[in-house]
Amino acid sequence: MKRFTIALSLCAGLALASSVSAAGKKELPPAAKKAGVTFDKDIKPIFEKSCVECHGEKKQKGKLRLDTLANTLKASENGKSVIPGKSADSSLVKAVARLVEDDAMPPEGKGKPLTAEQIGLIRAWIDQGAK
Repeated sequence: MKRFTIALSLCAGLALASSVSAAGKKELPPAAKKAGVTFDKDIKPIFEKSCVECHGEKKQKGKLRLDTLANTLKASENGKSVIPGKSADSSLVKAVARLVEDDAMPPEGKGKPLTAEQIGLIRAWIDQGAK
């Protein structure tokens, strides 16, 4: 009986672990359907609200600055964070989508994460050429 209980517990644990990894896998929100997304009109307000305190004129953590289009398109200490035309490959998108806990932006306790709609707008902007 004891072996049966242990085996049952192990099976239950494995089933729980499998459902957590399947359910816990984070995916990128889709790009917004909006055409003509621009940095100044659509993206800059998102960055001003959520990002420039740590990635702006006064402070540039990771040598990443998001307060102007030119600065956003420059490489950070980890390389280019925006790859025009390829939002799914852009590290900025992966960071704000919080796909990898260690790279999540903003970091836990440092601000509210971006919404799926905001991430979708950033993706659309990048996919449309990051202009």
